[in-house]
Amino acid sequence: MLLLRHIPFLRAVFLHSLTAFGGPQGHIGMMMKTFVHRRPYVSEEELMEYNAFCQLLPGASSTQTLTLIGYKRGGVPLAVLTLIIWILPACILMGGLSFLLGYIDSRQLGTDIFKFIAPMAAGFLLYASVATFPHAIKNTITWVIMIFGSGITYFLFGQPWVIPSLILAGGLVTNISHKRIPQTELKPKKIKWWNFWLFGIIFIVAGILSETAKKEDWPNRKPLNLFENTYRMGSLVFGGGQVLMPMMYEQFSVRPAAMKKKDENVIKIDENDMYTGMGIVRAMPGPVFSIAAFAGGMALKDMGKEMQLLGCIIGMIAIFLPSALLVLFFFPIWNNLKKYAVVYRSLEGINAAVVGIMVASTFYIMKDISISELKTVSLINVAVIAGTFLLLNFTRLAAPLIVISCLLLGYFFH
Repeated sequence: MLLLRHIPFLRAVFLHSLTAFGGPQGHIGMMMKTFVHRRPYVSEEELMEYNAFCQLLPGASSTQTLTLIGYKRGGVPLAVLTLIIWILPACILMGGLSFLLGYIDSRQLGTDIFKFIAPMAAGFLLYASVATFPHAIKNTITWVIMIFGSGITYFLFGQPWVIPSLILAGGLVTNISHKRIPQTELKPKKIKWWNFWLFGIIFIVAGILSETAKKEDWPNRKPLNLFENTYRMGSLVFGGGQVLMPMMYEQFSVRPAAMKKKDENVIKIDENDMYTGMGIVRAMPGPVFSIAAFAGGMALKDMGKEMQLLGCIIGMIAIFLPSALLVLFFFPIWNNLKKYAVVYRSLEGINAAVVGIMVASTFYIMKDISISELKTVSLINVAVIAGTFLLLNFTRLAAPLIVISCLLLGYFFH
């Protein structure tokens, strides 16, 4: 019964899952509109903190951020429901693609309907940058962190170590001075270890069973190997989907093709099929990690439709489970640590680094968008970026309506 009062929030999560285009960079702008300004489920400061904290962990950062919003609103039960509602639409679409791929021409999948999604995502990021700027950039040191962070992020965009390193560096820099926020005596609180132990036990047991199955060549061992491979990637990947996809490509396409001794039970995905999935997931709403549902289905498709469906489910669970267990374990520890001055001082630099990252992400997305040429499409791109920002900043128009408008614009403009 307690969950009934959270139905409006879960409805907002569901609409967000259907319209959250643009990858993790675009998602943060949409979260700002949907969960902060349209309905104040969290404050701007909390959203920035959640996003920064999740960037320090392996896994799907936008998924973890949204899970934390659910956790803040209703504890672990609502966090789990939020996670499920967020990932299901994208995983169903990508899992379904694994069944349809043999019946469609992959060249026709990249339709013009998505042509204005990139400028829209830039508009969302611009909005998030402007909204968070006054809360994070308040003095000289935060200006310096933001400017340096923007430059480094822009020129090294995509490197998995960049964003966590910048966030850590920002926190360290604002700890140089101890005078502004002195330390007070605090008693350490008890840490609940159960979900961290669960994360570790699954990681170790899955690894042992998968390696044993491979060495002893167990029949029908593919589902077990698939779970271990995908869970391991979800546990170790930093940098989001743009890092996960090359890892999957190497694991499921390159490595099996390079094997000298052919193994019929090894997981193999044709590289052209993998390329198609990697391209289509960028045009899908929701988390980019949903590529795992597609890869899982393709991995087991030669075992029959039922096993292919099982592969989609295994891929979905195995890729998102580590993210959820890690974020729900470490966040209470983070909340305890925040009461110490050293961490509280760090938040100032962390928030400045996050703004720098968002500013750089905005410019990075815009560099691949035609906005300076004397063409109609360039003028429309500029109008979409500016229009998205203005609508978000000066109206209460829901984010999904802006997304639908951009999709319609792409469909009708030729």
